Amino acid sequence: MTLPPTVSGFLLALAFTAACAAAEPDLRPVTPGASPEAVELYGFLRQISGKQTIAGQHAAPLVGMTQLGSVYKRTGRYPAIFGQDFGFSEPGTWDGINYRQRLVDEAIRRHEEGFIIVLMWHAVRPIDDEPVDFKTSVQGSLTDAQWKDLVTPGTLINERWKSQVDVVAWHLRQLRDAHVPVLWRPYHEMNGDWFWWGNRPGENGSRKLYRMLYDRLVNFHHLNNLLWIFGGNEMTSNAGPYAQFYPGADVVDVVATDVYKGAYKPDYDALLALAGGKPIALAEVGKVPPIEILQAEPRWTWFMTWGELGPYGDTPRIRAVYGSDRVLTWDKLPWVKNPHPTVHYPVLY
Repeated sequence: MTLPPTVSGFLLALAFTAACAAAEPDLRPVTPGASPEAVELYGFLRQISGKQTIAGQHAAPLVGMTQLGSVYKRTGRYPAIFGQDFGFSEPGTWDGINYRQRLVDEAIRRHEEGFIIVLMWHAVRPIDDEPVDFKTSVQGSLTDAQWKDLVTPGTLINERWKSQVDVVAWHLRQLRDAHVPVLWRPYHEMNGDWFWWGNRPGENGSRKLYRMLYDRLVNFHHLNNLLWIFGGNEMTSNAGPYAQFYPGADVVDVVATDVYKGAYKPDYDALLALAGGKPIALAEVGKVPPIEILQAEPRWTWFMTWGELGPYGDTPRIRAVYGSDRVLTWDKLPWVKNPHPTVHYPVLY
């Protein structure tokens, strides 16, 4: 990535990685003509895969950067990955759609300080207008007939879906123009049965929707700064095998999952088998994974905690993870020179 000015020296350290990527197409991002920033970030992920794990933290639209401050208070360090969501709800609420521009501005500021950016989107049903209620829309459903229309070009639902995608694309384009590479995790947990886009195996199911989004953002909007994450959910009674929903190696850069129950090993093995050498990640975790897990399962390239880091009684364990040489926090990233980011407190509007 075109990293902040403070990291120009680090680019030399990535020269070998970049050269390998140029020589071996499978080491490059799946987006044709990927931006230099995306190529370099992907090279870094591949470089540390199996050696170190990046610490990350999701921040809801309402709280923004203050969530990173909360992590610092618990651990004495900042996470290296700053995750945010484009939201869906009423302005001023936890996931308010009015925070989208602030999200973009914050992502640019954090990138300039050396943070790695992860973005996702709890998309509303294409039959609804924003803002929406989470349970009735994001966790709603489409009939089989509506789904068929969604994946059929030219239908009313398909055109409405395009319009919704285009709104988010406008924000992502600002990040492209600011040279910010983004770890992009669309339609997450699609192997589960709780989101409208999920639990539809087969050629015209959830994986086709993912491929439609890839085509719209890459080929129509020419967004070449995105690294594409297939993000499943840990396999449970209501979340099927990853392979049934995997959209294909040609549209996926990183294979990831969300783990809340704590049984990492079955998902680790399943993702490694699916990834074919691509990085794998813990895209969401309910609490910071134990250092023993990260040591025993070294291919987890990053983890991103959702909400709090875990029970306050676990603070010594969490501090041990954040302080481990095996875990990359923000201050340990090779391009970060100033270990004091600016914390901006949100202004509600």
